[in-house]
Amino acid sequence: MSQDRQLQLVTSVMISAGFEVSERFTLRPRSFDLIARNDGTLLVIKVVSHIDSVSEEVAFDIELISRLLGGVPLIVGERARDAELERGAVYVRYGIYAVSPSTLYDYFVEKIPPLVYASPGGLYVNINGDALRDLREKRNMSLGDLGNVLGVSRRTISKYESGMGTTLDVAIRIEEFFNTGVVESIELIRNEKPKAMEPEEKKTGSYVQSPMDFLEQIGVRLHTLHGAPFQALLTFDKHTILTGYGTSQKVVKRAALIGNLSHIAKKHAMCIITDSEKEKKIGRTLVISEQRLHKIEDGFELLDLLGE
Repeated sequence: MSQDRQLQLVTSVMISAGFEVSERFTLRPRSFDLIARNDGTLLVIKVVSHIDSVSEEVAFDIELISRLLGGVPLIVGERARDAELERGAVYVRYGIYAVSPSTLYDYFVEKIPPLVYASPGGLYVNINGDALRDLREKRNMSLGDLGNVLGVSRRTISKYESGMGTTLDVAIRIEEFFNTGVVESIELIRNEKPKAMEPEEKKTGSYVQSPMDFLEQIGVRLHTLHGAPFQALLTFDKHTILTGYGTSQKVVKRAALIGNLSHIAKKHAMCIITDSEKEKKIGRTLVISEQRLHKIEDGFELLDLLGE
């Protein structure tokens, strides 16, 4: 499936699920492709044909953007290694969940969560350890008794009851023996932060000064990005600002898109132009000059400008 068709499919799925989806953008390289929001859930989505094509740097960008926007990163793809992604299975790329378009549809539209996750060696499931222990104890079975039934050691049963995952084959045998479900579903909208890279890690050697570095002197935190349509995210006093910078020609092309993304994410939007002193609004995006930026005394003044 072509990239354009895949993007259209993912967009259709999210709209069918009641999400508001950002405009498509063609800027390259790009660390993510869509932002979608519904009922307080924000997704930052990367759409690829092959999930192995998502590099560590791109994963870091997606994770950082998601965290600062209060959202969840998600990769949607068709293949991993030499095989198609299984429907109903979850894969992981640098700590970020990756699923097929079919799994995406099942989860968000049909409300059917995936049960299986892929790991080296095959497909696995998470066992509800407390439920398994209760079932075993109700039958007055020891760890060894259940191990003999399933063909595993008593220590392995103990690990299952402590939350260790198991193969799909063993899980089926457990559920058939007790005639009830013990497999836990996987929530794509999870609360814990994926561990892509250390979020505050500083890149060294290739760092280039930007006109926004000065903002850190007035208490505004600067998070530079590599492949997003906005070159940085600024944070101050619980506010986040999607920010682009460059020449007037480059900024004008990005300003409307950044404004649309900020609308979906419910954040501020700003672009800084380096070759003009004009100040204006393009959609939701405040466009100001580098000279005006340097006259701002603190973060609250910047927020006042954005609120005008």
